[in-house]
Amino acid sequence: MGVAGAASAAFLTRENLLAYAAGKNTKFKIGVTDWNLRQEAKTDSIALAKKIGFEGVQVSLGVGTEKLPLGDPAMQKAFLDESKRAGLPIASVCLNILHKNILKSDPLGQRWVADSIPIAQKLGVKVILLPFFGRGALKTTAEMDYVGDALREIAPAAEKARVILGLEDTISARDNVRIMERAKSPAVLTYYDVGNSTKEGFDIIEEIRWLGRERICEVHLKDNPHFLGQGKINFPAVVDALADIGFDKWAQLETDTPTKSVENDMRTNLKFIRDVMAKRNGRS
Repeated sequence: MGVAGAASAAFLTRENLLAYAAGKNTKFKIGVTDWNLRQEAKTDSIALAKKIGFEGVQVSLGVGTEKLPLGDPAMQKAFLDESKRAGLPIASVCLNILHKNILKSDPLGQRWVADSIPIAQKLGVKVILLPFFGRGALKTTAEMDYVGDALREIAPAAEKARVILGLEDTISARDNVRIMERAKSPAVLTYYDVGNSTKEGFDIIEEIRWLGRERICEVHLKDNPHFLGQGKINFPAVVDALADIGFDKWAQLETDTPTKSVENDMRTNLKFIRDVMAKRNGRS
């Protein structure tokens, strides 16, 4: 086949793929972060998430000195028992101590990541959110390389436990992939936050489509300080992009409470995103 023929075939293949993708329904599940429920690292987050109508909850591992609070077997049992009682899964966990011991420069950060892996495994979750904000925000190529190298050392343990280390930050999708490639492990993926990336000026629809399903482990949906649909983010386009790439994992609402009522405001945001998903799927 000549160059022109090959290009035409590739174009047609892409056309067919896009046509197929456009018909896909949304498959991802909607959870909520325990810190936005104001129940950080507390078992009460599970019952509250269930009451509001979420499908799961993202749990913080807590901040300790000698060990992570959720490293305590009694705490793990309490969370698992409450999850079973409420009939609501723990969707994923957040290593929130990295706000204190930042991974880009603090050796303790690397230790906490290693400690979080068996905790995630015992809680039965697949994703550990690694936050890079405030003092820990990634600014330079050297910092990104440091993180990639640090995670390369830890990643084999994550692979063995079948746990994903998710990068949530303020850098571009391409810079996240740079870290992933430097880590040299399928256990290091992007934790994509549409609010953070919009604030930093990135084209979130292009980035979601470019990353694809395989490089995104989980998603945060927010447009703070606004209710979903009342800020600048086009959530129907976000839902379309996630559906088109076949994203079928967890999308967590990390939304503020404009009226200061956690239950009412979370319920409003949850209804909004579910209505957008239903419209995408052809249901009223």
